[in-house]
Amino acid sequence: MKQLKLIAIALVFSNFSFAQKDITGTVKTEVVKKKSIQYALHIPENSKDKKPLIVFLHGAGERGTDIEKVKVHGPFKYLKTNALDAYILAPQCEENEYWDTDSLYELVLKIQKEHNIDDSRIYLTGLSMGAWGAWNLATAHPEKFAALVTIAGAVDRVVLLENKKLASMPIKIFHGLLDDVVDMNYSVMMYKRLKASNGNVTLTIFDDANHDSWSRVYDNKEIYEWMFKQNKNK
Repeated sequence: MKQLKLIAIALVFSNFSFAQKDITGTVKTEVVKKKSIQYALHIPENSKDKKPLIVFLHGAGERGTDIEKVKVHGPFKYLKTNALDAYILAPQCEENEYWDTDSLYELVLKIQKEHNIDDSRIYLTGLSMGAWGAWNLATAHPEKFAALVTIAGAVDRVVLLENKKLASMPIKIFHGLLDDVVDMNYSVMMYKRLKASNGNVTLTIFDDANHDSWSRVYDNKEIYEWMFKQNKNK
């Protein structure tokens, strides 16, 4: 009798093990990402009329919490000795972080909403890590920017593959031939991809420049004059 009970218990557990099965399913989730970006904003002397906006993205060396770092290079440096009749926006990337496209786009929308900006004359530019960020932001929102200027920047594979999104955007690319930080071939590859569909893209290689190929670009009034001529409505 005791042996029969043991057999019965064994059969129950045996049936239970055979009854197990694997299932698959799907769950929809929403991930909310919170980012904080501090920024410097230059407001033109006469802000009653609509004015253009230049969005400048700095390189890796200017990351952190000291907002004055964003004025070391680029348009803010130019403003120390020159005038620009435009809004200049320079966000700062947090230490050990990289440019976040969604956060940058939300910042541009915020500045647009709060100031008298000509929506058809918003320009995007960046150096080194900032050039990488500018490529990503321009590709994600090509409808937002009237022109793009990148200097000494790398290019993500997604941007290379989706280069036709920038087919109608005036673009200037700069790089130093002797750059030992970011390979010049990134700029060359992007130029070749764009040239197939974009007739308004140029590549300038400085034969004597290392990674800092941006000083001669941003310190020259010509780049700002060129940007201000670009208009999405024309």
